[in-house]
Amino acid sequence: MDFETTVHAVGTAVDLAGVGVIILGALATTVRFGVRATRTQDFTAVYREYRQGLGRSILLGLEFLVAGDIIRTVAISPTFESVGVLAAIVLVRTFLSFSLEKELEHGRAAASSPERSGG
Repeated sequence: MDFETTVHAVGTAVDLAGVGVIILGALATTVRFGVRATRTQDFTAVYREYRQGLGRSILLGLEFLVAGDIIRTVAISPTFESVGVLAAIVLVRTFLSFSLEKELEHGRAAASSPERSGG
């Protein structure tokens, strides 16, 4: 197995790990949501936790996907065109990650606001 094939396989494995993190995280979060939603009266809080858990799974999966792209692009064929495509992909995924992170922070801030805690 030559270097290029090995690097491509590692990049693909990291991509698969990212997809797996997203899928398993979404499944686990959805199951937890289903159980908690049937056992509580505060559906809004459970739904907010569900969205936050789902967002965390997506964020972690995106990190793996970006890492896989970087491994394949930089290690195999660092041409100007491939690095430019990588930069665009990373930019889009970074924007998605930033947006999700802000959404999660907003959800945490809303959950801890004085109106929610009764104070």
